[in-house]
Parts: sequence; structure tokens; C-alpha cells
Amino acid sequence: MLRTSIPAPPCLRQARTLSRCARGSVDQGRHRPMGKFVCRVIAQPLTADAWAPFGWLPVADTDPGDGKGRLSFAWGDPHVNVIAHRADEIERRDGALVCGEMFRHDSHTQALLVLDARAVVAVAPGGHPLGAPGDAGVIRAFELEPLDAFVLHAGTWHWGPFPVDAETVHLYNVQGRRYCEDNMKVDVAAVLGEVEISVAQPDAMPAR
Repeated sequence: MLRTSIPAPPCLRQARTLSRCARGSVDQGRHRPMGKFVCRVIAQPLTADAWAPFGWLPVADTDPGDGKGRLSFAWGDPHVNVIAHRADEIERRDGALVCGEMFRHDSHTQALLVLDARAVVAVAPGGHPLGAPGDAGVIRAFELEPLDAFVLHAGTWHWGPFPVDAETVHLYNVQGRRYCEDNMKVDVAAVLGEVEISVAQPDAMPAR
């Protein structure tokens, strides 16, 4: 089973030992009772400019920019399948989705096409260690609609995509077949504090 951010047996995960909590995000952090720091990231529309630090967006074959972005597989193992993420894989709190962990794959790019449900993905630059105070501030989140497609640069930290309203979102997925051997993980809650992803309701979302 190939997942964008949810590993499964028998794949072995390479976990990083990181410490300390961080402040910051698109929205200002706040404290819950008992002093626990919470950072809320507001999901934004998926646009080429906003996505550029994390990857690139496929374009029509008639677009002059077609072919500028290229897939890469250092291990020569490109693989395509259909994957799914379920609503019950993550915690939801106060109308937001909790980002508990993020993953990265340094050996390959990853391309995804949302097939059937509104979803959200969170990302952080691959060159960032996500291990020092304030690192939650580099996390960004993007709203996704069915047929939205995007490519993750090799090494980009990611969480999801997870469904916003539906029970399940299915995704057309192109990534390295041996991704489970290259699956760096960071425990967001333990390292950065609690990170919540907020997504606008459909009637409040700007037209694309």
C-alpha cells in the first residue's frame, strides 16, 4: 500500500528524534488550558505561485509551460496506483483537522490527482528540519477540489491529503515504488506543539 503520509506494515519508517515545541503559523498561536501551545494554519487556495516552494502544478498540454516541471526518481522506481485517506485516520477538534505528523521522501517527486472529494494537504519546505522553535510557522495548507493535481518536490514535508467533508478521498498517485525505504517522519505534536488545519466552508471559499 503506497500512501502519501500514512505508512503501513511491512514498510519500515525512518523516524527522526526531534525535541522542543515551536510557535507560529499563518494564524497566531494560542494556549489551551494546562499551557499547551496550539498553532492554527489556515488552508489557502491551490495556486501555482503559492505552491511553488513545495512543488509544481501540472498544466494543459497546450500550455507553453508544459514540461518545465519534471518528475524524478533517483532509484529508478516510478510506480502508479490509486490510494485513499479516510476521515477517521486523523483527529478533528473545534472544526479543524489536527496535523499530528508529517513525512518526506528524498529520493523522488510525488504526483497526486484528487479524484472524488474535497480535501486538504499540509506541507513544509523539504530543506527545513522541523526541529527548532518557531518551525510550525513554515507549515502551509492548501484546499483541494476533485481533479486538482499537484507534484511534491523530492523532500517536501507533507500531511494528507485528507477529506474535509467526506469519509474518504481517493487519489491517483505516482511515487517511488520503494517509498517505504525513504519515509522520513516528524512527530508534529511532540516537536512543534499542536498544529490544527482550518479549512473554509464551501460557501466561504473564493472562486478560482
